[in-house]
Formats: sequence, C-alpha cells, structure tokens
Amino acid sequence: MSDEKSYDGSCFCGAVQIRVTGAPAAMGYCHCESCRSWSAGPVNAFTLWKPEAVEVIQGQDKIGTYHKTPNSYRKWCQVCGGHVFSEHPGLGLTDVYAAVIPDLPYEPTVHVNYQETKLRIRDGLPKLKDFPKEMGGSGILLDE
Repeated sequence: MSDEKSYDGSCFCGAVQIRVTGAPAAMGYCHCESCRSWSAGPVNAFTLWKPEAVEVIQGQDKIGTYHKTPNSYRKWCQVCGGHVFSEHPGLGLTDVYAAVIPDLPYEPTVHVNYQETKLRIRDGLPKLKDFPKEMGGSGILLDE
C-alpha cells in the first residue's frame, strides 16, 4: 500500500473520473497555439505526470481522443465535451489539466512556448521560448 498522496478529478459532468498519485513531474503554463486552441483560452495550466501516476477510475469507455500530431493525444469526455488530459508519448508524460484536479496544490514553476503568448503574465516565473533543453527545446529564456 502506497502512502503517496492521491488527488481525484473529473471532466465537466463527472462521467470521466481520474486519480493522480504522487507528485507531478512539473507544473506550469503553456502558451502554444495548439494548447490555446484546444483549451479555448489564452493559456493552459498544466500538470505533468508519469503515465503510471494517472489512472482513469471511471468512464474509460466515455473518453474520446484527438491527435493533430503524434506529440499530443488529447482526451476528453464524450458525454459533456470536457477536456481531461493529454498524453505526450515522446516526452513520456501525461498532462492532466490543472483545473481537472481542484484539490491539487497548483504551484507553477515555468511558462513554456512563451514566444507564442497572447497573454503576457508578469509573475516572476521563468519564460521559456519553447521547452527546456532536457525536453528537446532550446532552453532560451525570454523577458516577461
């Protein structure tokens, strides 16, 4: 039995329920055009997890998948249309949208793809042009 903390979340209507366990690998904001279009917002608040830390505990049969590119398999509830998570196979990580897990203490540490931003945020966090070097990006920092 694990003593790691778990957090439950769901889609908009509750038909799809998920559980994340342990600590996320990273938390932050993505400003890329794909995330903005998918979320219908100016920025996406992400929490990245190892795939084994993310479990669908209800409604697996109600999950739809869309992948515009092989980099992101975006998952949503086919009942309400609520977005739940995205699998990023190339990174070996799953993005569970921060709003889906309301009890998780959200502590962002970085902005990624800030070169594409439509909403300037002055919060003192690092603003990366694209991704960190260790994730295949340039690692270049931009001004707030």
